[in-house]
Amino acid sequence: MRILLLIATNFAVLLLASVVLNLLGVGPWLTARGIQFGPLLVIGAVIGFGGAFVSLLMSKWSAKMAMGVQVIETPRNDTESWLVSTVRRQAEAAGIGMPEVGLFDTPEPNAFATGASRNHALVAVSTGLLARMSRSEAEAVIGHEVTHVANGDMITLTLIQGVVNTFVFVLSRVIGELADRLLFRRDGDDRGPGIGQFVMTLVAQVLLSFLATMIVMWFSRRREYRADAGGAKLGGRGAMIGALQSLQRAHGEGLPQQMQAFGVAGPDKPSGLARLFMSHPPLEERIAALQQPAS
Repeated sequence: MRILLLIATNFAVLLLASVVLNLLGVGPWLTARGIQFGPLLVIGAVIGFGGAFVSLLMSKWSAKMAMGVQVIETPRNDTESWLVSTVRRQAEAAGIGMPEVGLFDTPEPNAFATGASRNHALVAVSTGLLARMSRSEAEAVIGHEVTHVANGDMITLTLIQGVVNTFVFVLSRVIGELADRLLFRRDGDDRGPGIGQFVMTLVAQVLLSFLATMIVMWFSRRREYRADAGGAKLGGRGAMIGALQSLQRAHGEGLPQQMQAFGVAGPDKPSGLARLFMSHPPLEERIAALQQPAS
């Protein structure tokens, strides 16, 4: 139901954009110049949402392959038994189905959650996290990841990515066509798309992709604060703060780039414009948010 409602909402946004453009006269103006905005918007939505949803459906498999995750089917030792029981207890408290539980072998402390739905997720932690953190801190990190699942963050992030992908696809082609007609064609020139359209579409797509990434990363940063609050609720505020402080001391490389948005921590302390492309807020800001009485 969550997926259907969000899809309906996003398609309503696309429909509204089409209606507004038509009311402003932009749609007819584009049609008169050979640009069918309605069909272009539909194609953009299919491509934008299609790619995002394929990525979502493959997310667990991709994560297992990328990180070498070993799913715990039957616990082999006390640590694995504790890990599975902790995830089960927190999943019940959060009202979600039992996720798959896995380990990935890296000395850096980290964890991630992914999956196509709240009841078919994967929660995985690194061997480095279990070695470097106390069980109370590790429990808070697990709570952070379980909260991501309970909040449906993977689904919501996918839908936002789908919307921005659609607008990047559509607007870049509109800009490319208009630039080609205004800058590279003479009056009465009815030839087909030229090199000008190709170049301007490519340039517009690159620039718009940067803006789209900034929007997606803004949402990603906001969800980390909510997941920290969830980790504090499930594992204890002091333990969650202690876990983030442990991550500060680690100064590790973290997860591969394709997995960074799903981990408990990303690259820390970027400067300048790089902050706009962060998937996670700086650790000191997350700690400060948890230390505020009303956070």
